[in-house]
Amino acid sequence: GFTLAKAIACAVEFDNQHCGIYAGDWDSYRDFSVIFDPIIMEYHGISAEAKHTSDLDASKLVGNIDPAVPVHSTRIRVGRNIDGYGLSPGITKQQRMDIEQLMIHALAKVSDDLAGKYHPLDNMEE
Repeated sequence: GFTLAKAIACAVEFDNQHCGIYAGDWDSYRDFSVIFDPIIMEYHGISAEAKHTSDLDASKLVGNIDPAVPVHSTRIRVGRNIDGYGLSPGITKQQRMDIEQLMIHALAKVSDDLAGKYHPLDNMEE
């Protein structure tokens, strides 16, 4: 499992970390709640009892994209995980490869004006 030593490893090695502790998986928040809860409360201003709610209603999204200057490329950064996989500090190489395959299959189903081509980072020249 993910240990407290692993959670603070980055801060131990580098003294310029903003937070200095990183959850390796969902269980880390529970297992190390004595440490994580006060940090989360201070950083995000929410209590440990707060519950996240999702709203996937795309009609509520507003933006400022100029139709005369369309977006040709975008990069998506996902800061959280897919259930059953570790978070960034605790994920294995095999889990990363498995998630990439999940995303390739999911993105292949995107159609119409959101359709595009997946470009893996390891094949990019820049």
